[in-house]
Amino acid sequence: MTATITTADRTAGEPLLRVIDLSIHFPVRGGMFGKKQVVHAVDDVSIEVHPGETLGVVGESGSGKTTLAYGVLGHHRPTKGRIEFRGEDVTGWSGERLRDLRQHMQMIFQDPYSSLNPRMRIEEVVGEPLIVHHRVSDRAELRQRVAELLRLTGMSPAVIDRYPHAFSGGQRQRIGIARALALEPSLLVADEPTSALDVSVQAQVINLMQELQERLGLSYLFISHNLAVVRHISHRIAIMYSGKLVEVAPTAEIFDDPQHPYTRALLSAIPVPDPTTDWHSKRTALSGEIPSPIDPPLGCRFNTRCPDAVDRCYEESPPLAETSTGHWTACWLAPTGDQATSPVALGDPVRKVGAS
Repeated sequence: MTATITTADRTAGEPLLRVIDLSIHFPVRGGMFGKKQVVHAVDDVSIEVHPGETLGVVGESGSGKTTLAYGVLGHHRPTKGRIEFRGEDVTGWSGERLRDLRQHMQMIFQDPYSSLNPRMRIEEVVGEPLIVHHRVSDRAELRQRVAELLRLTGMSPAVIDRYPHAFSGGQRQRIGIARALALEPSLLVADEPTSALDVSVQAQVINLMQELQERLGLSYLFISHNLAVVRHISHRIAIMYSGKLVEVAPTAEIFDDPQHPYTRALLSAIPVPDPTTDWHSKRTALSGEIPSPIDPPLGCRFNTRCPDAVDRCYEESPPLAETSTGHWTACWLAPTGDQATSPVALGDPVRKVGAS
């Protein structure tokens, strides 16, 4: 009998990636007199991703989840905070150091149609990282390695000389995953990798990513706006709203016992075959828009849309506090506990799509 690996097991050791109090702000000019303003894209976010773990980051468009992902990869320089990879502070790395680091941290892009150069054959698309980082000595070795990567992602090596336009969206995403795996990274940052795909193809890609994780020991930072998709691949879920974390917990707890009103609103919006599900029966319809990142509200960022807001919510920003073991919530109305900046959670193993 094979032992079940739980989230507790996965988070028992040192994290592969640690983000501590990260803020990413962008200066902008606006108005008649060119007044300087600041976009608060990410504010004081702390997360951890452990070896073999998937952390799903969920939020509406404009919540800062993609900016966080690009900050982790070094595309955006942090305004403050720290990023650690394998225990080493990599904040603000650039040049050759960042280039070497990216061999261990690769990205799967959202749009499989625009992420592949239409003028390059699959050999060149998948093999480019191998050439750039001098991982192959000649073309024969390159073609052999690309063929191996295609097989690994469920594609036939016979397509190696074809161009991206000859493939469907799901096939292109498999090719994109093959490219991301070329340098044998330990962390993959997936920026909504299934949002441009048909529902049936989404399930295939999610299952492929899980199989690769089990086979290669990969860690994922999985960015999405769809909790239904994230539920099937993530060991833990972090909910972002207007640049801030509002809740972090094991996947099962997010669905069984959501603590933050924004999380409950996201859950109630998921189409389900059984509308009597506990978290779906009390539908929460949010009014208004996400506040401007240039002029965020005082206190809790969610106070402009929260149906339960009290006076304190408009005056003080709630810290991310542990409301139960491994469950962290930033809400004055949630059960209180010890505060922390790097939440590490316990929970249940991930189910595959279609698994009972």
